[in-house]
Amino acid sequence: MLDGHQGKCHNLHGHTYRLIVEVSDLLQPQGSSKEMVMDFADIKTIINRHIISKLDHAYLYDETNNNERQIAALLKQMQRKVFAFPCRTTAEGISRFIFNQLIAYLPVSKITLWETPTSYCEYQNNKP
Repeated sequence: MLDGHQGKCHNLHGHTYRLIVEVSDLLQPQGSSKEMVMDFADIKTIINRHIISKLDHAYLYDETNNNERQIAALLKQMQRKVFAFPCRTTAEGISRFIFNQLIAYLPVSKITLWETPTSYCEYQNNKP
């Protein structure tokens, strides 16, 4: 939910997200990953561990919003899965969060997050 939004996303709802993580780096010069940036299996493991396992089927909420925090507190009491974001849970905010989480583990160059089959956003940190 986007508390305070003047549209239907003001209400509690869900999405069918699809996440694309783009990595970019030099190719490995030797070893079993020679001529790869990284093995896809390793990338998938990292994404599952640090993103998917935490967000999938959870109530995603903005920890700075009092109403959303109250709902999260109730859900926690009911032993439901919740996840607090440091921002509004827009596709843009979630994309930036995912990028910033994964950069410690992967050479992430871009995050593409599909909120629905027809709506997506991209986030990349354009460093000088």
